[in-house]
Amino acid sequence: MNTPLAQDLTILTGASRGLGLALARQLMRPGHLLLCLSRHVNPELEHEARAAGVHLEQWAQDLGDAGEAVERLERWLHSLHPPAINSATLINNAGLLPSIVPLQDCPADELVQALRVGLEAPMLLSGAFLRATQAWVDAGWQGERKLLNISSGLGRRAMAAQSPYCAAKAGLDHFSRCVALEQAQQPHGAKVVSLAPGVIATGMQVQMRDADPRRFPDRERFVELHQQGLLTSPEQAAARVLAWLERPDFGDPVVADVRD
Repeated sequence: MNTPLAQDLTILTGASRGLGLALARQLMRPGHLLLCLSRHVNPELEHEARAAGVHLEQWAQDLGDAGEAVERLERWLHSLHPPAINSATLINNAGLLPSIVPLQDCPADELVQALRVGLEAPMLLSGAFLRATQAWVDAGWQGERKLLNISSGLGRRAMAAQSPYCAAKAGLDHFSRCVALEQAQQPHGAKVVSLAPGVIATGMQVQMRDADPRRFPDRERFVELHQQGLLTSPEQAAARVLAWLERPDFGDPVVADVRD
């Protein structure tokens, strides 16, 4: 596939709902090429992209088994015409919250899926993105490359009954630090950030409020955040995330929070 005019490329996972859907909608601007990877294709996004005159691709991909997505992404990136790309960005947004219970009661399949979607898939997709775009750089491409991992405050603060999700987000932070060190050694390396987007009114918050308080001692905190109107809307959170992405100092620090 060849893009006819110079465009900014963004690859976004978890774009079918919540923060990911809000990010996708705000990224659909003229001069952008957007690729969304989610469990389900969103027909509304297709209509909105056509109305906005934006090139949108959507792939239905289960990131709990990311091997196919990784191979497909790398092939797709190699099919592009780098001189027609101004910049390339990967946003690893997809995540999964398993049952909110102590580790001993967490079903094994849910734990495995949470780690695969929340940590394994971002690492594999990041590797594919960096390999393919490094080939562009080696061929003389001078565009900007950015890797943005959507983390969470729970990657930096332990919470009972949340160990798989906390572990995935903590791993996301630390793998971002490692990749940033690697890219700093590369000529024209990618900039890397693992960003906590704040507390957002999504289905994940509903899961936390509906959890059994006998198994989730922090449940009341999430109930109070909702009752006091302290949750950020997905649209507000997406705007803050994309503003961070455009910062001239993106990549410093590597692990950041939009509330900083």
